[in-house]
Amino acid sequence: MPSMEISTTLCDHPVADERLAEVLADPGFGTHFSDHMFTTEWTPERGWHDARITPYGPISLDPATAVLHYAQEVFEGMKAYRHDDGSIWTFRPEANAHRMVGSSNRLALPVLEADDFVQAVDALVTVDKRWVPDAAGEKSLYIRPFMFASEAFLGVRPAKHVTFMVILSPAGAYFAKGVKPVTLWLSTEYTRAGRGGMGAAKTGGNYASSLVAQQEASAHGCDQVVFLDAQEGKYVEELGGMNMYFVHRDGRIVTPATGTILEGITRSSIMDIAGKMGMSVEEQHFSVDEWRDGVASGEITEVFACGTAAVVTPVGSLKWDGGETPEVTEAGEVTMALRQALVDIQYGRADDTFGWMHRVC
Repeated sequence: MPSMEISTTLCDHPVADERLAEVLADPGFGTHFSDHMFTTEWTPERGWHDARITPYGPISLDPATAVLHYAQEVFEGMKAYRHDDGSIWTFRPEANAHRMVGSSNRLALPVLEADDFVQAVDALVTVDKRWVPDAAGEKSLYIRPFMFASEAFLGVRPAKHVTFMVILSPAGAYFAKGVKPVTLWLSTEYTRAGRGGMGAAKTGGNYASSLVAQQEASAHGCDQVVFLDAQEGKYVEELGGMNMYFVHRDGRIVTPATGTILEGITRSSIMDIAGKMGMSVEEQHFSVDEWRDGVASGEITEVFACGTAAVVTPVGSLKWDGGETPEVTEAGEVTMALRQALVDIQYGRADDTFGWMHRVC
């Protein structure tokens, strides 16, 4: 059961209805934020305390705040959806909560219990429910819970003051003009994470380390970068922010094994949906040579990536220094069937036989 007592201080000057309507008509991604935010703090003596919803605004940090120097920080990404009857739902929030527990353990941060995580998200979304767009065009409300070392000190040790916050941002469709295959750049110089590292944690450092590789991808005319394993440099891991899937001619679907990659919630959901649709999904080490040779021979018929923001993204081609796989210009049948099945559950257009949707209000 949730244990937090949450106080609420409402914003004196919320965004006007007219302006909000303009924002929700074309929200983009991560550029507009709702009227309120959630905050709670932790110390060894008091545990989690002072849970509160307050007007959205800047936070004050001492120049010596630990997160600025030692990157002790974790976060989550999830969405709220408005169904046709006006009700608001989140997708598998307890899975995000449990993943944050794992990330917190890896970063030596205190654990926020799953029930309290979900309570915090529910409370904030309820206060700012007018910020949840209607379902037209796959719009949603993006939810960003995050936790960071907020103690002011210079020293390499776990912080003794930690802050957990939640902010909200309306999000438009990832593919505004329809789902189109993306082009990937194979990074051979940079890796995302090694064995024993932070690859399975959702922490900002993993994303920071991907940025220079993403710059390289952009310089070669590609949309995203794909990383190989750090030990042998031959096994496919993931993109800068999405997991990978490979559809074979015989119907098998292969996804890279976890351990050094983020265990994506969309990734696991696709595995369940594919299984229910009678498809065989295998988690295994999958080399880039298998990818290249499989596409060239026709053994691999579809490649796609997945994540919270884009849901499912078809892959058109893989480029590397000196080569490129044959280009695919249209999303594959399996890719789109899995994508549609997941989106239909999220927006309440299909029966939620998995029990994934959580009603907020």
